[in-house]
Parts: sequence; structure tokens; C-alpha cells
Amino acid sequence: MTWSKSRSIAVLALALAGALPAAGRTSQVLEPVMAGEFALQAGDLAQAARHYLVAAQGSQDPGLAERAARIALMAGLAEPAAAAIARWRELAPGSHQAAAAAIQLALGQGDVAAATAEASVLMDPSKPGGFPALLSALGDARDGRAAAARQVLRALYENDRMPATLGGWLAVAGLARRLEDRPLAERLVVEGVERFPDDPRALLLESARLREQGLDEAARERLAALGDPAELDPGLRRAAARQYALLGDRIAAAATLGHGPQDEASLRQRARWLIADGSRPAIAGLYAEIVGFDAAPPPERRLLLGLLAESLLRWDEAHAWYRSVPRGPGHDQAMLRRAGAEGRLGRIGQALATLHELQVDQAADGEYIRDAYLLEAELLERRGRGDDALAALGRALEVFEADPALLYARAMLHERAGRIDDSLADLKLILDDNPDSHQALNAYGYALAVHREAWAEALPYLERALELSPGSGAILDSVGWVHFKLGRHDSALDLLRRAWEARRDPEIAAHLGEVLWQAGEKAQARDIWRSGLRLDPDNPALKRALEAGE
Repeated sequence: MTWSKSRSIAVLALALAGALPAAGRTSQVLEPVMAGEFALQAGDLAQAARHYLVAAQGSQDPGLAERAARIALMAGLAEPAAAAIARWRELAPGSHQAAAAAIQLALGQGDVAAATAEASVLMDPSKPGGFPALLSALGDARDGRAAAARQVLRALYENDRMPATLGGWLAVAGLARRLEDRPLAERLVVEGVERFPDDPRALLLESARLREQGLDEAARERLAALGDPAELDPGLRRAAARQYALLGDRIAAAATLGHGPQDEASLRQRARWLIADGSRPAIAGLYAEIVGFDAAPPPERRLLLGLLAESLLRWDEAHAWYRSVPRGPGHDQAMLRRAGAEGRLGRIGQALATLHELQVDQAADGEYIRDAYLLEAELLERRGRGDDALAALGRALEVFEADPALLYARAMLHERAGRIDDSLADLKLILDDNPDSHQALNAYGYALAVHREAWAEALPYLERALELSPGSGAILDSVGWVHFKLGRHDSALDLLRRAWEARRDPEIAAHLGEVLWQAGEKAQARDIWRSGLRLDPDNPALKRALEAGE
């Protein structure tokens, strides 16, 4: 160990000797450098700084002065740091990094005036490279130095020593946020946008601000003012697409992102937006675009093409794409979705065989194996083979013991078959391990309410579920219906209206219509029931309600 240390120091000394001018290749440089390195390895920063300062004073190499300065700053030694920075500047006049080190020294001493003076020079637009050095120097400030750095930033702003571009203003705003001066950060963004109104980033920021204020149309106008998305910088184009998505216009988001060169990430994002929107023409357009890229697309793209074909209900094409995904990334998902396509095509035997192959694949991801059991149970129940579906979930729970998704699926299977005690038992198992599962709380409470008519007993479970997931239409419906059954008609009506707004569902329509009818709002009740029937024309509860109400 001793030999290796000595050797490393010797190598360093030789390297330094080769880099120094002849006049500096003396013991007055090499010896303090070696001593400084030994001190560093021993963890003695104070000695290391002093040795390097001696070396810097005997050398013409600004690198030695820089090293002395940085070690002294790290050790919190003001006098050696000041001397090293002075020598550094003497050897490298105009060095931005030396000025940044001077700022750090001044911040450490609480000398805001000195730090501001140095920062003003670095902010000078005629000194390229000064601004990044300034951001680095102030951005590294911690604890007490951060307070001084905040004062420096405010002084620069108040003295109009700011960058000449919006990008610079935003960079300073970002630094203000890191230094926890949010009011200044927000002021810089707003004023920067006002100063540079034609900068595309200003339009994007203004659009985001208007959207957050609920002024969606004005936000759209700012996005439209960006002009042709094809002419935008790729980063700005992605940002504009995201703003459209946040405004709820997924088609415009996908269209904006569709300009310029495409990669797997942009194609996936466009597909996600269009599938979520459900626009068949837009999905078909993207599908045709991707098919036209390559006669033999890479595996990841084949999986994406399968998802798009599936969204278009082109089950044969989806099946072919999924089958073509080779072993490797995406293969497990492709196998699962291939089985779903086979089920849609009525090839139940083939679908089950695909699922069984995935279930015994030791190389497959556990989540997809579990989902293969869930899909098997779903396919079997859909064909009236409830006992076989129950057996599939039983096999799955032997592999994935107490898995909440499997227990929930079995609970719902029991509930649909009228085995309410078994359903409640499975839901209770979930809640024992996951007491904050809003899905299980809602199902447990709803089963107690509807199948046991234990309205008061069910309510705490449902209200806890609503507390955990306040925007869920299904849970709002459950709580509203129980309120109605407990005679709380006003709150029931409010909850069910919110449920209908959150989720257009035939069962919610049935419940809301019933409460409206009881409240004397019979015309509204009929309208809601008709809306529910448009969603599910064969729904017996809605048919009975309308027949009775005519």
C-alpha cells in the first residue's frame, strides 16, 4: 500500500514537471505539490491548501492556484482562499472561474456587496461564459450562503443587471427557485415573458399560465401563435404538444408532436394520446403512418402497432403484430395481448393455450404471468364457465399468495354468482393487508349495502373510499345511493350528480334518475334514464324505470 501511494505521487510529480516551464521545475513547486497531495490523502484540507498555495506562488501554472483556491474554499479557510484566488487571477486574467470562486468566498464571508460586484461583471453580455459560471457559483450556495446568494440575485434584478434573452431570465428564475426565493422566481418569469413577448418560450409560458387560471381559449391562442410546429425547435415542439394535452386536446397534442423526425418515444406518446381520446380516424392515420415506415419494424414498434390495431378493433391485424414480437423486451406483454385478441376472434382454445404458455414461462415478468390468470378467468366467465374461472383464480393464488388483484377478481366473480359471503371474505382479506385500498373499500361497502341492505354499516367503508379517491364516479355513486337509502336525499342528489359528471355509466344513470324522480324532478329523471339507455340499450333497470315513468 505504501509503495502504491508513493508511486502515484511520483507519477503526479513527473506529470507536473513535464507541464511546468523550465523555470518552475524546481523543488519549490514539486515538493509543496507532493506535500499537498499527501495532506489531501490524509484528509487534512488546511495543510493541503497551504502547500498548494506555496506551489502556486512559485509557479506560472494557473491550475495550481485554482487547486489551492478550491481546497481552501472547501476547508472554509478565507485567507488562503483569498490569496490563492488573487494568484489565480494574476496568472489567468479575466478567468470566469476565478471570479466564480471569488463569489463563493464572498458568500462564505457574508459579503453580499463584494459578491454582487463580482456577479455584475460575470453578467456582462460582452463576456461569453461568464453567465454559466455565475449560475454555478450561486447555485452551489447552501445553508447560510444561500441567504447571501438570494440577496445577490435580488440586487442583480433591482439594478437591472439581467441577461439579454428570455432563456437567461428563465435560468435566473430557476436559480431563484433552487435558492427558495419563489416570489422572485415568479416575478422573473412574468417580467421575462413581458420583455420578450415574441420568444416562443414566452408564448408557451403564457399559455401555461392562462391554462392554470382556467382561461383555456386564451391559452390555445398563445399556442396557435407559435406558428407551424414543423418550424419549432424539437424541445419547444414537445412542450407545445404537452400544453395541448393538458388543455384536453389530445388530437392537437399528437398532431403537434407528429411534426419533425419521429422516434419510438414520440410514436408511443402520440399513440397514448390518441388511444385515450378514442378518435378512430386519428388512430387510423397514425397506424398507417407507422406501417409505412418500415417493411420489417423493430419489435418495440410491432407491439405498438398491435395496440393501435386493437384500438381500431382490427383483431386479425393486432393478433399478427403480437405474434411477430420475438423473445426479448415486450414479448410478455405481446403474449398477453395476443391471447386477448384470440379471445375477441372467438378462438377460445387458442387463447387459453397462449395464456397457459405464458403462465409457465419462467423467464416472463411476474406481473404478466399474474395478468394471464386474470385474463383466463375473464374469458372463461364470459363463456359461462364460472367454475373453471374460479379454478383458474385458485391456481393463480397458489402462485401469487394473497395478491390483491387476484383476490379482488375472485371477489367480483363470487359476487356475480351470488356467493356474497365468499365475496365479502375475499374483500376482507384485501383490507386486512391494504386497509387504504379504495377499490376494495368501495366493493366491500357496496356489497354490504346492496346485498345485505346494511346501509349504515356500509357507509363508513364507502366514505373512507371516497376520502381516498374523491374524484371516482363509482365511489360517488355508491356513497350517494347509500345516502339516499338512509333518507339523506339532498346530499344523495349532490353526490350522484357529481358521479354522473365524473363517469357516464348506466348504473349511475339508474340511481340518479331514481333520486331525481323522488325529488319531483321527473322530466330530468327521464332524460337521465334515456342517456343511460343510450350507453346500454339492454339495461333492464333503466327500461323498467322508463316504462314506469311514462
